[in-house]
Amino acid sequence: MKTRQTDLIMKWNASILKYFLLLLPILGLLGCTDFVEVDPPKNVLVSETVFDDPATVESALADLYFKMRETGMVSGNVGLTTRMALYSDELDYYGSDPQLLEFYQNRVLPPNTELLGWWSEAYSVIYGANAILEGLEDATFTMGEQQKFRGQALFVRAFMHSLLASVFGNVPYVTSTDYRVNNKVSRLSEDLVYENSIADLLEAVALMEDIAIANGERTFIDHFTAKALLARMYLLTEQWELAAGQASDLIATFSLEEDFDKVFLKESGETIWQLRHGRLPGNTQEANRLIIPSVPGQTFAMTEGLLSAFETGDLRRTAWVDSISNAENTVTFFYPYKYKARFNVTESLEYAIQFRLAEQYLIRAEALLALGNEVGARSDLNTIRSRAGLPNSTANTVDELFSAILAERRIELFAEQGHRWFDLKRSGRATEVLGSVKPNWKETDVLLPVPESELETNPNLLPQNQGY
Repeated sequence: MKTRQTDLIMKWNASILKYFLLLLPILGLLGCTDFVEVDPPKNVLVSETVFDDPATVESALADLYFKMRETGMVSGNVGLTTRMALYSDELDYYGSDPQLLEFYQNRVLPPNTELLGWWSEAYSVIYGANAILEGLEDATFTMGEQQKFRGQALFVRAFMHSLLASVFGNVPYVTSTDYRVNNKVSRLSEDLVYENSIADLLEAVALMEDIAIANGERTFIDHFTAKALLARMYLLTEQWELAAGQASDLIATFSLEEDFDKVFLKESGETIWQLRHGRLPGNTQEANRLIIPSVPGQTFAMTEGLLSAFETGDLRRTAWVDSISNAENTVTFFYPYKYKARFNVTESLEYAIQFRLAEQYLIRAEALLALGNEVGARSDLNTIRSRAGLPNSTANTVDELFSAILAERRIELFAEQGHRWFDLKRSGRATEVLGSVKPNWKETDVLLPVPESELETNPNLLPQNQGY
């Protein structure tokens, strides 16, 4: 199959490949089994005049939004929210899907098809972003249009690479649509991937900062979105002053919702970026996956460890956790209830939030603590605690404050895009925490394996991650 795909690609004229553009958003999915082997696109506009019309580029970007929302790591259906919650200590699993059992039991194997889906869909999105960036080089748009389109594509490329590196470690940073180059790419170190992501994000901020992007519902990527990811990346790479600076910009611009029932509504004032459902009215995959409609019938449920981590009186426990019992009332399961509107609701109430302000407060708290500003760190921490109806933190030492910030992140960001897992990984606490609650846990489980078929297709991706 892959040989036939490559043969098809080789017949393409290189100049046409450069200008390939993209599905209408509802027709969305580009079929590709590997990011280095992409079939000629179907139902697309392919010509050297495709970049003469800004509406076509808008459709191309809409296709990238569609893919992120519906497939791969970003998706609320098969993405990081559920899979890494199972892999860490947030969710228990009651189903029988062998791929999900591998995540839950910490025995993910290189042939796991969900891993392959994450990898191939991420690089498919990256390919689409690169196609936009290449096509814009010869486009005759206004300066504002050029900046807007280029900034959004750079963000998407950085975002997807950052997620890949967080899960797989060393991965290729792909900046071309040339299959001859992509067929032979090698993996960069995780640090270099983050460095490249940051460079793309800095350019994206510079491009979009002074242009207007209609973004009333926060569903389009803008310079605030890029700043939010920059703050996260700077925290991850321990560039504390820069992390605090980006977070401060966002804290000065957005406001926390005081009512917890409004935090995840589509009009929430603290949302920095969210993905709107493709069909309106429509709500989130997160609600559809995590809400338990009946017992028996549950798939995921919150772990006892997560439930016990809530402090007495925490308003988030009431607003963001719900439960359901069986008919005999002998068994009760608790589930994340941040998103409350399922698919059968006939009104669009919620979109899938990717970045929100509460995370920025906790990023700045951790960064300020690392910079020696304990007063500022404590203030940001207590801002989040106060909203939750909790008293100020009693942590006194630097170590106690750091632990308190991580504990607050665990509760504030539970069941959201794998935050808990990434915090355990970056803090070096994964083995300490998960080793005692996950029977199959190994130290090498801090990285997932590169999909086996990718290593077979491109030996330059070798060696496999340790432990696999």
